Amino acid sequence: MIITRRAALTGLAGAALAPRIAFAQRKIVRLIVPAAAGGAIDVIGRLYAQRIAPALDESWVVENKAGASNTLGAAEVARAAPDGATYLTNADIHIMARHVMRSVSYDPLADFTPISRFATSPMVLIGSMKTPATMQALIADMKAKAGEYTFANSALGSMGHLATESFKRRTGTSAELVNYRGTAPAITDVVAGQVPLMVAPLGSALSFITDGKVRAFAIMGAQRSALLPSVPTAGEQGLSDLNFTLWYGLWGPKGLPAETVQRVNATVQAASKDREIVEKLTALGAEAVTEDPASFAKFIEAEIQRANRVVEEAGIKPG
Repeated sequence: MIITRRAALTGLAGAALAPRIAFAQRKIVRLIVPAAAGGAIDVIGRLYAQRIAPALDESWVVENKAGASNTLGAAEVARAAPDGATYLTNADIHIMARHVMRSVSYDPLADFTPISRFATSPMVLIGSMKTPATMQALIADMKAKAGEYTFANSALGSMGHLATESFKRRTGTSAELVNYRGTAPAITDVVAGQVPLMVAPLGSALSFITDGKVRAFAIMGAQRSALLPSVPTAGEQGLSDLNFTLWYGLWGPKGLPAETVQRVNATVQAASKDREIVEKLTALGAEAVTEDPASFAKFIEAEIQRANRVVEEAGIKPG
């Protein structure tokens, strides 16, 4: 059989086009990030999306929809059909919506299907280089200059918000919140000395700490971080009840089929055991989590109970 040049070229073109057609036919899935690009939620969400998509033979498109303490993006997922085409990645702030917002269109527990946590990360109390050098000196200065200190806050209802209010109550100090739309701009102002203090995610603050651009007063977790071994925990400094750990997770809309939940959860667990993922999370000051959907749901319920106690003690009201 004689194959003409035209036929050969046509065959090659068809072969080259086949992968593109296959890609185009993949299911398009939206992963909603309700926070600004560049923050920990965004970075970790994208990290997992890059692994989940090929494992499921789908095309995951990450969309940032920031605002209103992460409720704008979350509300969009709550309204979405439970067809596996829309997911939410968010942090612990997800369970706080109704504590800090007067009008929220969804229930953070009832209107979503929990799939899995991605990772956890300790919080760290940081200050500008204008602040005193030690925790003890800081607390003394805050008491001596009541009303002069402020805390940068990435979002109302965030873990940093809860930790800040608990720190003030525990130490008998006072400081107003300066609210931001995301972690990155909040830390930027602490670095610049515009705001003296912040309880920040370790991963987001790490480079500024190691570069000497901000002070690290305490790890607000159960143990020191291997990334900052010289920074003591709050407990080591007499503040044993200040244990706040960020967590990041994945949800679908209410009513997501159990088969879909299990399928996606399996890919998340596989990704969390992947060496490259673990190394990248470690560099961000985070630790991968492996758990089934039922365990995640149980964890959320316990976190809601703890958050309710903190809110009541701190007197946090919807704004």
